[in-house]
Amino acid sequence: MQKQKNSRGCFLCGLENDVSLKMRWYEDHQVQEIRSTVTVPDHFNGYPGVVHGGIVSAILDETSGRAVMLKSGKDALMVALKLEVTFRRPTPTNTPLTAVGWVIKQSSSRAQVAGEIRLPDGTITAECKAIVVRPPQEILDKWEAEKPYWKVYDDEKPFQTSPQLD
Repeated sequence: MQKQKNSRGCFLCGLENDVSLKMRWYEDHQVQEIRSTVTVPDHFNGYPGVVHGGIVSAILDETSGRAVMLKSGKDALMVALKLEVTFRRPTPTNTPLTAVGWVIKQSSSRAQVAGEIRLPDGTITAECKAIVVRPPQEILDKWEAEKPYWKVYDDEKPFQTSPQLD
């Protein structure tokens, strides 16, 4: 599987953000899905031992939205226009979870995507369907300063804050 890029500051994938979940996604081109494994700590709970619904939604938003990169390339970033989350059962903290995302339908400027969060036994705790679109220009303009840090980082090496030329 091919690894996707990470950033510095993102709440979910930011490797320099102290409160980030530091998620890393991998592309499975054979089944046209992306996957990430994450263990959500207790300080992101809503009820004791249960991941807050907003955190569950954020994981699904990012995972389903990143699925567009399977076909459109590593810099084909999109943002959610509509996100519909269905909570099937409580998502536990301190448990390895697998987030899976895929594309239902895609054009150059928008896509319909979906995602799931699964327990180690495959049970789905939450799922989403979303419509994602190209970000407005003012968002893309702000992204320019982050581009040197938007890259694939080695899982075995610590994050470096200075960009390296590839």
